[in-house]
Amino acid sequence: MELIQPGERLDDLQLADMRILQKENGFRFGMDAVLLADFARVEARDVVADFGTGTGILPLLLLGRGKGSYIHAFEIQQDMADMARRTMQLNGLTDRVTVHAMPVEQALTVLEPCSLDVIISNPPYGTPGTTLLNPSDTLRVSRHQSPEGLAAWLTMAYRLLKGKGRMAVVYPAPRMLEMMQAMEKAHLAPKRFRMIYPAAHKPSNLVLIEAVKDAKPMLHPESPLIVYEADGSMTPELKRIYHLE
Repeated sequence: MELIQPGERLDDLQLADMRILQKENGFRFGMDAVLLADFARVEARDVVADFGTGTGILPLLLLGRGKGSYIHAFEIQQDMADMARRTMQLNGLTDRVTVHAMPVEQALTVLEPCSLDVIISNPPYGTPGTTLLNPSDTLRVSRHQSPEGLAAWLTMAYRLLKGKGRMAVVYPAPRMLEMMQAMEKAHLAPKRFRMIYPAAHKPSNLVLIEAVKDAKPMLHPESPLIVYEADGSMTPELKRIYHLE
């Protein structure tokens, strides 16, 4: 099988010689994945799971930064999971990343309970009935929650994490309370969060949240992250995250 198929392109991540397969006319990773990989507390020895990996961007960003020893990447879309597997082959990472082409809700069929140190997720942001669905199946599944909703993912995260294990997510800032309440209901206590602002004069559009399994409630806000200067250039903090400084 050819590692690069028609309608696909191979993009250079400018990080540790990492490359990623993406569809020319389909869903492609955005800045939110890069911000999450920087925010997530992942030690070099940690075993990690990525809920909703797409074509494998978060495993690449973590391993490229020396974060994590082994990563289980879950992706419900068969074509995206296949691309993720080929991405790992192209990067020589098949001994450090396993791509599971299955719903997150079935993760216990391949993993043991309480076996993970960290879970990361850039979950679908849309809620059915509240946003306009994309006519493309790939884009629709990538951007909208499944009917089971967020609760099933958080429940599975709780079951897979070790005691005091961590979960890091990126989510729309206007829905931060929804995410934190859902985490608490699943016994994942929100502990750290960082607000993302497109520019200093604009409202926050994203939030990064870390929750800890069975921890006591106590929020620790981090300094805000402003993405662009008034002239449209990257802020020093964004350049740091993209390893441009």
